[in-house]
Amino acid sequence: MSGLSRRLASHLRRYIANRRRTKRAHARLDFTLSFNDPRLSSNGSRRLPSLDGHTLDLSTNGIALVVPAIRIGEHYLVSGERRLHLKLELPGGPVELNVVPVRYESLEEDPLESGYLIGARIVDVNEPDRPRFTEYVRTLLSRQGS
Repeated sequence: MSGLSRRLASHLRRYIANRRRTKRAHARLDFTLSFNDPRLSSNGSRRLPSLDGHTLDLSTNGIALVVPAIRIGEHYLVSGERRLHLKLELPGGPVELNVVPVRYESLEEDPLESGYLIGARIVDVNEPDRPRFTEYVRTLLSRQGS
């Protein structure tokens, strides 16, 4: 884990009181985040507003997201029990998840990152993607000696 990753993870843990139940694996993966699952959109031609970012770490039930903004349009990403749709780019192809943000913080004081760090709970993995996602996380954890 790099110095930046350690600082960010340590900073986030301070805010969430280290309530993790499972080990997290460091991984920088690109993703696209939206409020609605595009597969459920009634109008396939209408592009849903989204936000691109990257992960900091992940487990089978949680994920740390780095995003350039805390809103999509006029709607905050972190409010109530808002479910967000995440299209995560794994090396073997994308997987789709639904997450609920639990914490966030600004990265304005970090010289190497900008935007916001969001800690989110994974509430659902698209059924066809679940085995690939789970295996990817297990492989990362075994490589990192966790």
